[in-house]
Amino acid sequence: MPNGRDATHSGPTEKCGVVGVSLEERDAARPLYYSLYALQHRGQESAGIVTHDGFQQHSHVEMGLVGDAFGEDDIADLRGSAGIGHVRYPTAGSVNKSCAQPFTVSFKSGALGLSHNGNLVNADEVREELAAQGHAFTSDGDTEVIAHDLARNLLESDLVRAVKRTMGRIHGSYSLTITHDDTVLGVRDPEGNRPLCIGELEDGYVLASESAAIDTLDGELVRDVRPGELVVLQPGGEGFDSYQLFERENTAHCFFEHVYFARPDSVIDDELVYEVRRELGRQLWEEGGIETDVVMPVPDSGRAFASGYAEAAQEEGSGVEFAEGLMKNRYVGRTFIMPTQDERERAVRLKLNPIKSTVEGKTVTLIDDSIVRGTTSTQLVDLLKDCGAEEVHMRIGAPPIVAPCYMGIDMATREELIAADKSVEEIREAIAADSLSYLSTEAVAEALGRSQADLCLGCVTGEYPYDVEGEETDREVTRPEIGGVAGTDD
Repeated sequence: MPNGRDATHSGPTEKCGVVGVSLEERDAARPLYYSLYALQHRGQESAGIVTHDGFQQHSHVEMGLVGDAFGEDDIADLRGSAGIGHVRYPTAGSVNKSCAQPFTVSFKSGALGLSHNGNLVNADEVREELAAQGHAFTSDGDTEVIAHDLARNLLESDLVRAVKRTMGRIHGSYSLTITHDDTVLGVRDPEGNRPLCIGELEDGYVLASESAAIDTLDGELVRDVRPGELVVLQPGGEGFDSYQLFERENTAHCFFEHVYFARPDSVIDDELVYEVRRELGRQLWEEGGIETDVVMPVPDSGRAFASGYAEAAQEEGSGVEFAEGLMKNRYVGRTFIMPTQDERERAVRLKLNPIKSTVEGKTVTLIDDSIVRGTTSTQLVDLLKDCGAEEVHMRIGAPPIVAPCYMGIDMATREELIAADKSVEEIREAIAADSLSYLSTEAVAEALGRSQADLCLGCVTGEYPYDVEGEETDREVTRPEIGGVAGTDD
Protein backbone atom coordinates (compact mmCIF):
# COMPACT_ATOMS: atom_id res chain seq x y z
CA MET A 1 0.00 0.00 0.00
CA PRO A 2 1.31 3.47 -0.74
CA ASN A 3 2.16 4.68 2.70
CA GLY A 4 4.68 7.11 4.05
CA ARG A 5 4.61 5.95 7.66
CA ASP A 6 5.24 2.86 9.66
CA ALA A 7 2.62 0.46 10.94
CA THR A 8 2.17 1.77 14.45
CA HIS A 9 -1.09 3.63 13.86
CA SER A 10 -4.22 2.49 15.63
CA GLY A 11 -6.77 3.47 13.02
CA PRO A 12 -7.37 5.02 9.63
CA THR A 13 -5.93 8.49 9.24
CA GLU A 14 -7.39 11.34 7.26
CA LYS A 15 -6.00 12.08 3.86
CA CYS A 16 -5.60 15.76 3.07
CA GLY A 17 -7.58 18.94 2.77
CA VAL A 18 -7.40 21.42 -0.12
CA VAL A 19 -8.76 24.92 -0.63
CA GLY A 20 -8.57 27.62 -3.31
CA VAL A 21 -9.76 31.23 -3.21
CA SER A 22 -10.16 34.00 -5.80
CA LEU A 23 -11.23 37.40 -4.42
CA GLU A 24 -12.04 40.81 -5.82
CA GLU A 25 -9.39 42.92 -4.09
CA ARG A 26 -8.41 41.72 -0.61
CA ASP A 27 -5.56 39.31 -0.06
CA ALA A 28 -6.48 35.64 -0.10
CA ALA A 29 -4.00 34.52 2.56
CA ARG A 30 -6.16 35.09 5.65
CA PRO A 31 -9.30 33.42 4.21
CA LEU A 32 -7.09 30.51 3.15
CA TYR A 33 -5.63 30.36 6.66
CA TYR A 34 -9.10 30.23 8.24
CA SER A 35 -10.17 27.58 5.73
CA LEU A 36 -7.21 25.39 6.61
CA TYR A 37 -8.21 25.63 10.28
CA ALA A 38 -11.65 24.36 9.27
CA LEU A 39 -10.00 21.46 7.43
CA GLN A 40 -7.38 20.70 10.10
CA HIS A 41 -9.02 17.33 10.87
CA ARG A 42 -8.06 16.16 7.38
CA GLY A 43 -4.33 16.54 7.94
CA GLN A 44 -2.03 17.49 10.80
CA GLU A 45 1.39 16.73 9.36
CA SER A 46 1.97 19.93 7.39
CA ALA A 47 0.20 23.06 6.21
CA GLY A 48 0.87 25.46 3.36
CA ILE A 49 -0.44 28.38 1.34
CA VAL A 50 0.52 29.66 -2.12
CA THR A 51 -0.73 33.03 -3.42
CA HIS A 52 -0.19 35.09 -6.54
CA ASP A 53 -0.36 38.90 -6.69
CA GLY A 54 -0.56 39.20 -10.46
CA PHE A 55 3.20 39.58 -10.80
CA GLN A 56 4.77 36.81 -8.75
CA GLN A 57 3.98 33.74 -6.70
CA HIS A 58 4.37 33.64 -2.90
CA SER A 59 4.60 30.45 -0.85
CA HIS A 60 4.79 29.42 2.79
CA VAL A 61 4.80 25.71 3.71
CA GLU A 62 5.74 24.25 7.10
CA MET A 63 5.48 21.00 9.00
CA GLY A 64 2.96 20.87 11.84
CA LEU A 65 -0.49 22.21 12.59
CA VAL A 66 -1.95 25.29 10.90
CA GLY A 67 -1.55 27.41 14.03
CA ASP A 68 2.12 26.45 14.31
CA ALA A 69 2.91 26.73 10.61
CA PHE A 70 1.84 30.37 10.18
CA GLY A 71 2.64 33.54 12.06
CA GLU A 72 1.23 37.01 11.45
CA ASP A 73 4.26 37.96 9.34
CA ASP A 74 3.88 34.85 7.21
CA ILE A 75 0.28 35.77 6.40
CA ALA A 76 1.27 39.38 5.60
CA ASP A 77 3.97 38.19 3.18
CA LEU A 78 1.50 36.07 1.20
CA ARG A 79 0.26 38.82 -1.06
CA GLY A 80 -2.36 38.54 -3.78
CA SER A 81 -6.10 37.98 -4.11
CA ALA A 82 -5.76 34.44 -5.52
CA GLY A 83 -4.30 31.40 -3.80
CA ILE A 84 -4.58 27.80 -2.64
CA GLY A 85 -3.91 25.98 0.61
CA HIS A 86 -3.30 22.46 1.87
CA VAL A 87 -3.22 20.43 5.07
CA ARG A 88 -1.60 17.04 4.78
CA TYR A 89 -1.32 13.57 6.14
CA PRO A 90 1.24 11.59 4.18
CA THR A 91 -0.42 8.89 2.08
CA ALA A 92 2.12 8.76 -0.73
CA GLY A 93 5.57 10.16 -0.18
CA SER A 94 7.80 10.67 2.81
CA VAL A 95 7.05 12.51 6.03
CA ASN A 96 9.19 15.58 5.41
CA LYS A 97 8.94 19.08 4.07
CA SER A 98 9.83 18.07 0.51
CA CYS A 99 6.42 16.37 0.25
CA ALA A 100 4.50 19.12 2.05
CA GLN A 101 2.09 21.08 -0.11
CA PRO A 102 1.09 23.13 -2.04
CA PHE A 103 3.81 22.08 -4.46
CA THR A 104 5.15 24.92 -6.60
CA VAL A 105 6.99 25.06 -9.90
CA SER A 106 7.97 27.94 -12.15
CA PHE A 107 8.44 27.34 -15.86
CA LYS A 108 8.38 29.12 -19.20
CA SER A 109 4.58 29.45 -19.27
CA GLY A 110 4.23 30.84 -15.75
CA ALA A 111 4.05 29.68 -12.16
CA LEU A 112 2.09 26.70 -10.85
CA GLY A 113 0.94 25.84 -7.36
CA LEU A 114 -0.82 22.53 -6.73
CA SER A 115 -2.62 20.95 -3.75
CA HIS A 116 -3.74 17.33 -3.96
CA ASN A 117 -6.14 15.22 -1.92
CA GLY A 118 -6.10 11.57 -2.95
CA ASN A 119 -3.59 9.13 -4.31
CA LEU A 120 -2.45 8.15 -7.80
CA VAL A 121 -1.84 4.49 -8.54
CA ASN A 122 0.27 5.13 -11.65
CA ALA A 123 2.48 7.94 -10.32
CA ASP A 124 5.67 5.89 -10.69
CA GLU A 125 5.01 5.25 -14.38
CA VAL A 126 4.38 8.92 -15.13
CA ARG A 127 7.36 10.03 -13.03
CA GLU A 128 9.68 7.60 -14.81
CA GLU A 129 8.60 8.89 -18.21
CA LEU A 130 8.96 12.55 -17.21
CA ALA A 131 12.35 11.93 -15.61
CA ALA A 132 13.54 10.33 -18.86
CA GLN A 133 12.52 13.55 -20.59
CA GLY A 134 14.67 15.63 -18.25
CA HIS A 135 12.25 16.58 -15.48
CA ALA A 136 14.03 16.81 -12.13
CA PHE A 137 12.01 15.67 -9.11
CA THR A 138 12.64 16.90 -5.57
CA SER A 139 10.26 14.55 -3.75
CA ASP A 140 8.81 11.04 -3.97
CA GLY A 141 5.21 12.25 -3.73
CA ASP A 142 2.63 11.96 -6.49
CA THR A 143 1.64 15.66 -6.31
CA GLU A 144 4.91 16.71 -7.92
CA VAL A 145 4.21 14.23 -10.73
CA ILE A 146 0.91 15.96 -11.47
CA ALA A 147 2.55 19.40 -11.34
CA HIS A 148 5.34 18.43 -13.76
CA ASP A 149 2.96 16.76 -16.17
CA LEU A 150 0.64 19.77 -16.17
CA ALA A 151 3.56 22.17 -16.65
CA ARG A 152 4.72 20.15 -19.66
CA ASN A 153 1.26 20.21 -21.20
CA LEU A 154 0.89 23.96 -20.60
CA LEU A 155 3.91 24.52 -22.84
CA GLU A 156 1.94 23.04 -25.75
CA SER A 157 -1.74 23.75 -25.00
CA ASP A 158 -4.14 26.23 -23.47
CA LEU A 159 -5.19 25.79 -19.84
CA VAL A 160 -8.26 23.64 -20.37
CA ARG A 161 -6.60 21.30 -22.89
CA ALA A 162 -3.51 21.01 -20.69
CA VAL A 163 -5.59 19.97 -17.68
CA LYS A 164 -7.51 17.47 -19.80
CA ARG A 165 -4.29 15.94 -21.14
CA THR A 166 -2.93 15.51 -17.62
CA MET A 167 -6.23 14.02 -16.41
CA GLY A 168 -6.02 11.56 -19.29
CA ARG A 169 -2.63 10.37 -18.07
CA ILE A 170 -2.98 10.14 -14.30
CA HIS A 171 -4.92 7.27 -12.76
CA GLY A 172 -6.29 7.21 -9.25
CA SER A 173 -8.15 9.50 -6.88
CA TYR A 174 -7.62 13.23 -6.80
CA SER A 175 -9.24 16.49 -5.92
CA LEU A 176 -6.93 19.34 -6.85
CA THR A 177 -6.76 23.05 -6.26
CA ILE A 178 -4.29 24.73 -8.61
CA THR A 179 -2.91 28.20 -9.21
CA HIS A 180 -1.67 29.04 -12.70
CA ASP A 181 -0.32 32.53 -12.06
CA ASP A 182 -3.36 34.35 -10.57
CA THR A 183 -5.96 31.91 -11.90
CA VAL A 184 -7.34 29.34 -9.43
CA LEU A 185 -8.57 25.97 -10.67
CA GLY A 186 -10.38 23.05 -9.10
CA VAL A 187 -10.29 19.52 -10.54
CA ARG A 188 -12.04 16.35 -9.40
CA ASP A 189 -11.14 12.95 -10.78
CA PRO A 190 -13.63 11.32 -13.18
CA GLU A 191 -14.88 8.91 -10.50
CA GLY A 192 -15.34 11.67 -7.91
CA ASN A 193 -13.57 9.66 -5.24
CA ARG A 194 -12.43 12.61 -3.14
CA PRO A 195 -14.76 15.48 -2.26
CA LEU A 196 -14.52 19.04 -3.59
CA CYS A 197 -17.10 21.82 -3.52
CA ILE A 198 -17.64 25.40 -4.67
CA GLY A 199 -18.68 28.26 -2.42
CA GLU A 200 -19.62 31.88 -3.03
CA LEU A 201 -18.32 34.73 -0.85
CA GLU A 202 -19.35 38.38 -0.83
CA ASP A 203 -16.29 39.26 -2.88
CA GLY A 204 -15.32 36.07 -4.62
CA TYR A 205 -15.41 32.29 -4.80
CA VAL A 206 -13.82 29.41 -2.92
CA LEU A 207 -13.07 25.75 -3.65
CA ALA A 208 -12.70 23.41 -0.68
CA SER A 209 -12.60 19.76 0.30
CA GLU A 210 -15.56 20.32 2.63
CA SER A 211 -18.33 22.86 2.92
CA ALA A 212 -17.37 23.53 6.56
CA ALA A 213 -14.48 25.63 5.21
CA ILE A 214 -16.97 27.73 3.20
CA ASP A 215 -19.10 28.20 6.33
CA THR A 216 -16.03 29.45 8.19
CA LEU A 217 -15.69 32.24 5.60
CA ASP A 218 -19.41 33.16 5.90
CA GLY A 219 -19.91 31.88 2.39
CA GLU A 220 -22.70 29.94 0.71
CA LEU A 221 -22.28 26.47 -0.69
CA VAL A 222 -22.97 26.56 -4.43
CA ARG A 223 -22.54 22.88 -5.28
CA ASP A 224 -20.10 20.01 -5.42
CA VAL A 225 -17.52 19.95 -8.17
CA ARG A 226 -18.73 17.19 -10.47
CA PRO A 227 -16.62 14.10 -11.12
CA GLY A 228 -14.38 14.80 -14.11
CA GLU A 229 -15.04 18.54 -13.96
CA LEU A 230 -12.59 21.44 -14.19
CA VAL A 231 -13.71 24.63 -12.44
CA VAL A 232 -11.84 27.84 -13.25
CA LEU A 233 -12.33 30.71 -10.79
CA GLN A 234 -12.27 33.97 -12.68
CA PRO A 235 -9.54 36.40 -11.53
CA GLY A 236 -10.97 39.15 -9.37
CA GLY A 237 -13.59 36.85 -7.87
CA GLU A 238 -16.19 37.64 -10.54
CA GLY A 239 -17.44 34.07 -11.04
CA PHE A 240 -16.34 30.69 -12.30
CA ASP A 241 -16.32 28.69 -15.51
CA SER A 242 -17.05 24.98 -15.73
CA TYR A 243 -15.64 22.40 -18.14
CA GLN A 244 -16.87 18.81 -18.01
CA LEU A 245 -13.72 17.10 -19.27
CA PHE A 246 -14.49 13.45 -18.52
CA GLU A 247 -17.62 11.46 -17.77
CA ARG A 248 -18.00 7.95 -16.41
CA GLU A 249 -21.03 5.68 -16.27
CA ASN A 250 -20.54 5.28 -12.51
CA THR A 251 -18.90 7.33 -9.79
CA ALA A 252 -16.72 5.99 -6.97
CA HIS A 253 -17.46 8.23 -4.02
CA CYS A 254 -15.53 7.22 -0.90
CA PHE A 255 -18.11 6.02 1.62
CA PHE A 256 -15.61 6.51 4.45
CA GLU A 257 -15.89 10.28 4.05
CA HIS A 258 -19.38 9.98 5.53
CA VAL A 259 -18.50 7.24 8.01
CA TYR A 260 -15.45 8.86 9.56
CA PHE A 261 -13.32 11.46 7.83
CA ALA A 262 -15.49 14.45 7.06
CA ARG A 263 -16.74 16.92 9.65
CA PRO A 264 -20.35 16.13 10.61
CA ASP A 265 -21.38 19.68 9.71
CA SER A 266 -20.11 19.35 6.13
CA VAL A 267 -22.28 18.67 3.09
CA ILE A 268 -20.61 16.22 0.70
CA ASP A 269 -22.20 15.17 -2.58
CA ASP A 270 -25.49 16.79 -1.51
CA GLU A 271 -25.65 14.95 1.82
CA LEU A 272 -25.15 16.44 5.30
CA VAL A 273 -22.60 14.13 6.94
CA TYR A 274 -24.26 14.31 10.37
CA GLU A 275 -27.61 13.12 9.02
CA VAL A 276 -25.95 10.34 7.02
CA ARG A 277 -24.23 9.09 10.18
CA ARG A 278 -27.52 9.18 12.10
CA GLU A 279 -29.13 7.16 9.32
CA LEU A 280 -26.22 4.71 9.41
CA GLY A 281 -26.92 4.34 13.14
CA ARG A 282 -30.60 3.69 12.46
CA GLN A 283 -29.63 1.05 9.89
CA LEU A 284 -27.27 -0.47 12.45
CA TRP A 285 -30.18 -0.93 14.88
CA GLU A 286 -32.31 -2.47 12.12
CA GLU A 287 -29.61 -4.96 11.18
CA GLY A 288 -27.96 -5.72 14.50
CA GLY A 289 -29.78 -4.03 17.35
CA ILE A 290 -29.58 -5.55 20.81
CA GLU A 291 -31.41 -4.71 24.02
CA THR A 292 -29.04 -3.21 26.58
CA ASP A 293 -29.38 -0.67 29.37
CA VAL A 294 -27.35 2.01 27.63
CA VAL A 295 -25.91 2.78 24.20
CA MET A 296 -22.83 4.99 24.11
CA PRO A 297 -20.52 6.28 21.40
CA VAL A 298 -16.77 6.11 21.11
CA PRO A 299 -16.09 9.86 20.89
CA ASP A 300 -16.19 11.70 18.68
CA SER A 301 -17.00 9.94 15.43
CA GLY A 302 -19.40 7.41 16.99
CA ARG A 303 -21.71 10.05 18.44
CA ALA A 304 -24.08 10.55 15.49
CA PHE A 305 -24.24 6.78 14.89
CA ALA A 306 -25.20 6.16 18.53
CA SER A 307 -27.82 8.92 18.40
CA GLY A 308 -29.51 7.42 15.35
CA TYR A 309 -29.22 3.90 16.78
CA ALA A 310 -30.83 4.89 20.08
CA GLU A 311 -33.60 6.84 18.35
CA ALA A 312 -34.46 3.89 16.11
CA ALA A 313 -34.42 1.56 19.11
CA GLN A 314 -36.75 3.79 21.12
CA GLU A 315 -39.17 4.11 18.19
CA GLU A 316 -39.53 0.32 18.32
CA GLY A 317 -40.24 0.40 22.04
CA SER A 318 -36.78 -0.42 23.33
CA GLY A 319 -35.85 0.98 26.71
CA VAL A 320 -32.23 1.57 25.68
CA GLU A 321 -30.85 4.88 26.93
CA PHE A 322 -28.38 7.04 25.01
CA ALA A 323 -25.50 8.04 27.29
CA GLU A 324 -22.13 9.71 27.05
CA GLY A 325 -20.20 7.07 28.92
CA LEU A 326 -16.69 7.84 27.68
CA MET A 327 -15.15 11.25 28.20
CA LYS A 328 -12.43 12.37 25.84
CA ASN A 329 -9.31 14.19 26.95
CA ARG A 330 -8.72 16.52 24.01
CA TYR A 331 -5.16 17.33 25.05
CA VAL A 332 -3.75 13.88 24.42
CA GLY A 333 -2.14 13.19 21.05
CA ARG A 334 -3.33 10.50 18.71
CA THR A 335 -2.42 7.02 19.88
CA PHE A 336 -0.48 6.19 16.73
CA ILE A 337 2.37 8.53 17.66
CA MET A 338 3.26 6.39 20.68
CA PRO A 339 6.43 4.40 19.88
CA THR A 340 5.70 1.24 21.88
CA GLN A 341 2.63 -0.94 22.36
CA ASP A 342 2.61 -0.31 26.14
CA GLU A 343 2.57 3.43 25.56
CA ARG A 344 -0.22 3.14 23.01
CA GLU A 345 -2.32 1.16 25.48
CA ARG A 346 -1.65 3.77 28.16
CA ALA A 347 -2.60 6.51 25.71
CA VAL A 348 -6.09 5.00 25.28
CA ARG A 349 -6.65 5.28 29.02
CA LEU A 350 -5.31 8.82 29.01
CA LYS A 351 -7.53 9.77 26.10
CA LEU A 352 -10.83 8.14 27.10
CA ASN A 353 -12.12 7.87 30.66
CA PRO A 354 -15.38 6.09 31.50
CA ILE A 355 -18.13 7.65 33.63
CA LYS A 356 -18.55 4.97 36.26
CA SER A 357 -22.16 5.77 37.15
CA THR A 358 -23.19 5.31 33.51
CA VAL A 359 -21.41 1.98 33.16
CA GLU A 360 -21.31 0.17 36.51
CA GLY A 361 -23.78 -2.69 36.75
CA LYS A 362 -25.16 -1.94 33.27
CA THR A 363 -25.29 -3.78 29.98
CA VAL A 364 -23.67 -1.53 27.39
CA THR A 365 -23.77 -1.17 23.61
CA LEU A 366 -20.62 0.62 22.45
CA ILE A 367 -20.79 2.15 18.98
CA ASP A 368 -17.74 3.01 16.87
CA ASP A 369 -17.24 3.89 13.21
CA SER A 370 -14.81 1.07 12.39
CA ILE A 371 -12.43 -1.58 13.68
CA VAL A 372 -9.05 -1.58 11.96
CA ARG A 373 -6.45 -3.52 13.94
CA GLY A 374 -8.72 -4.28 16.88
CA THR A 375 -6.29 -2.94 19.48
CA THR A 376 -8.36 0.07 20.52
CA SER A 377 -11.62 -1.92 20.57
CA THR A 378 -10.04 -4.51 22.86
CA GLN A 379 -8.83 -1.80 25.22
CA LEU A 380 -12.22 -0.09 25.31
CA VAL A 381 -14.06 -3.32 26.09
CA ASP A 382 -11.56 -4.01 28.89
CA LEU A 383 -11.91 -0.45 30.14
CA LEU A 384 -15.70 -0.66 30.43
CA LYS A 385 -15.65 -4.10 32.05
CA ASP A 386 -13.01 -2.94 34.53
CA CYS A 387 -15.41 -0.10 35.33
CA GLY A 388 -18.16 -2.54 36.21
CA ALA A 389 -20.10 -3.07 32.96
CA GLU A 390 -21.94 -6.38 33.07
CA GLU A 391 -21.86 -6.82 29.30
CA VAL A 392 -20.24 -4.88 26.47
CA HIS A 393 -21.69 -5.27 22.96
CA MET A 394 -19.85 -3.64 20.04
CA ARG A 395 -21.75 -2.21 17.07
CA ILE A 396 -19.81 -0.81 14.11
CA GLY A 397 -21.21 1.76 11.67
CA ALA A 398 -19.36 0.33 8.67
CA PRO A 399 -18.68 -3.10 7.14
CA PRO A 400 -15.53 -5.01 8.19
CA ILE A 401 -12.36 -3.52 6.70
CA VAL A 402 -10.76 -6.43 4.87
CA ALA A 403 -8.40 -4.70 2.44
CA PRO A 404 -6.11 -1.65 2.28
CA CYS A 405 -7.04 1.67 0.71
CA TYR A 406 -5.03 2.82 -2.30
CA MET A 407 -7.04 6.01 -2.76
CA GLY A 408 -5.39 8.20 -0.16
CA ILE A 409 -6.35 6.80 3.26
CA ASP A 410 -3.81 5.20 5.56
CA MET A 411 -5.84 2.06 6.29
CA ALA A 412 -2.99 -0.35 7.17
CA THR A 413 -1.93 -3.46 5.29
CA ARG A 414 -3.86 -6.73 5.02
CA GLU A 415 -1.51 -8.28 7.55
CA GLU A 416 -2.54 -5.65 10.09
CA LEU A 417 -6.29 -5.60 9.39
CA ILE A 418 -8.03 -7.80 11.93
CA ALA A 419 -10.96 -8.52 9.56
CA ALA A 420 -8.71 -9.56 6.66
CA ASP A 421 -8.37 -13.12 7.97
CA LYS A 422 -10.92 -13.36 10.80
CA SER A 423 -14.66 -13.90 10.86
CA VAL A 424 -16.93 -11.59 12.84
CA GLU A 425 -17.11 -14.20 15.59
CA GLU A 426 -13.31 -14.51 15.69
CA ILE A 427 -13.02 -10.73 15.93
CA ARG A 428 -15.57 -10.72 18.75
CA GLU A 429 -13.48 -13.23 20.64
CA ALA A 430 -10.29 -11.25 19.99
CA ILE A 431 -11.71 -8.01 21.40
CA ALA A 432 -13.55 -9.88 24.22
CA ALA A 433 -16.92 -8.27 23.47
CA ASP A 434 -20.14 -10.07 24.41
CA SER A 435 -21.41 -9.58 20.87
CA LEU A 436 -20.28 -7.81 17.72
CA SER A 437 -22.18 -6.65 14.66
CA TYR A 438 -21.12 -4.60 11.64
CA LEU A 439 -23.21 -2.69 9.12
CA SER A 440 -23.73 -4.24 5.70
CA THR A 441 -22.61 -2.63 2.43
CA GLU A 442 -26.27 -2.63 1.35
CA ALA A 443 -27.20 -0.54 4.40
CA VAL A 444 -24.33 1.88 3.73
CA ALA A 445 -25.55 2.43 0.17
CA GLU A 446 -29.12 2.90 1.36
CA ALA A 447 -28.09 5.45 4.00
CA LEU A 448 -26.13 7.38 1.37
CA GLY A 449 -28.99 7.15 -1.11
CA ARG A 450 -26.68 5.72 -3.76
CA SER A 451 -26.13 2.53 -5.65
CA GLN A 452 -23.21 0.40 -4.50
CA ALA A 453 -21.94 0.75 -8.08
CA ASP A 454 -21.44 4.48 -7.45
CA LEU A 455 -19.36 4.04 -4.29
CA CYS A 456 -15.75 3.10 -3.64
CA LEU A 457 -16.03 0.07 -1.35
CA GLY A 458 -12.55 -1.32 -1.97
CA CYS A 459 -11.52 -1.49 1.68
CA VAL A 460 -14.58 -3.60 2.58
CA THR A 461 -14.88 -5.70 -0.60
CA GLY A 462 -11.29 -5.99 -1.86
CA GLU A 463 -12.45 -4.79 -5.29
CA TYR A 464 -11.45 -1.31 -6.44
CA PRO A 465 -12.72 1.30 -8.92
CA TYR A 466 -9.17 1.83 -10.25
CA ASP A 467 -6.64 -0.51 -11.81
CA VAL A 468 -4.42 -1.26 -8.81
CA GLU A 469 -1.64 -3.74 -9.50
CA GLY A 470 -2.36 -7.11 -7.93
CA GLU A 471 -5.94 -6.23 -6.95
CA GLU A 472 -9.40 -6.95 -8.36
CA THR A 473 -11.59 -4.22 -9.89
CA ASP A 474 -15.32 -3.75 -9.36
CA ARG A 475 -15.93 -2.32 -12.84
CA GLU A 476 -14.42 -2.11 -16.28
CA VAL A 477 -11.33 0.05 -15.91
CA THR A 478 -8.94 1.31 -18.57
CA ARG A 479 -5.53 2.26 -17.20
CA PRO A 480 -3.77 5.03 -19.18
CA GLU A 481 -0.89 3.89 -21.36
CA ILE A 482 2.21 5.80 -20.39
CA GLY A 483 5.14 5.85 -22.78
CA GLY A 484 5.96 9.16 -24.33
CA VAL A 485 2.48 10.08 -25.58
CA ALA A 486 0.43 12.66 -23.71
CA GLY A 487 -3.12 11.85 -22.76
CA THR A 488 -5.90 12.59 -25.21
CA ASP A 489 -7.30 16.08 -25.59
CA ASP A 490 -10.21 15.01 -27.80
